Amino acid sequence: MWGDDSYNIHLSLLTFYSRCFNLLLIMKFAVIETGGKQYKVSAGQKIKVEKIKTSSKGEARQVRQEGEIFVFDKVLLVSEGDKTEVGAPHIDGAKVEAKILKNSRDKKKIVFKYHSKTRYRKKKGHRQHFTEVEITKIT
Repeated sequence: MWGDDSYNIHLSLLTFYSRCFNLLLIMKFAVIETGGKQYKVSAGQKIKVEKIKTSSKGEARQVRQEGEIFVFDKVLLVSEGDKTEVGAPHIDGAKVEAKILKNSRDKKKIVFKYHSKTRYRKKKGHRQHFTEVEITKIT
């Protein structure tokens, strides 16, 4: 039923998938909280989060500059291979370092309100600010 070529391709695909699965098992990842949302991150990953500002009290809050290193200290979970550490609610001493790549605004979302038979139509647009970061280290 199986030809020689298709059988070899099938075996090579199975080998490839099993290697990928093993890499996923030993990969280190963390769950962080920022901007009221939770993100599952690993080293080298790029994610878009809510706009990150400085938290200095007494002066106007400034937006973080591109190229800066930002540390997420609200880490909810850290997993590496078989070891998993879960915080209640956060893990003490756990940090995720990230490099800020870009501060920008997302694509425009259209908000359209409509009531039938009353000539009520409202069209409004909204562009959400975001910060794109690259995860560099999980400790």
